[in-house]
Amino acid sequence: MLRKYWSSTCPQCPLKPKCTTGKNRRITRWEHEGVLELMQLRLNQRPKAARERRQTVEHPFGTLKAWMGATHFLTRTLPNVRTEMSLHVLAYNMKRMISLIGIASLIEAMRAF
Repeated sequence: MLRKYWSSTCPQCPLKPKCTTGKNRRITRWEHEGVLELMQLRLNQRPKAARERRQTVEHPFGTLKAWMGATHFLTRTLPNVRTEMSLHVLAYNMKRMISLIGIASLIEAMRAF
């Protein structure tokens, strides 16, 4: 959702020619623009964070998308899609644990829990 802000001080603003040629200055801002600005600030403080994220987080999402195929979700409505996604994540995590510690160790760990 976009929000529109009106500034009554625009005619006196020295930066007005850089912002707009209109009589009044209108600023359109996305409702969640502040979240993006905070994220950009965090990325500016740690420029290597995006690279780290790509190496650790993006691979599971790519794998899940490949498993799900072109249709991605087979269900409709948000609660059903959440359930379907949870099952995909569970399957991914189980396959990952099986490849790391093996089936017998995984079953033993689940029994101990």
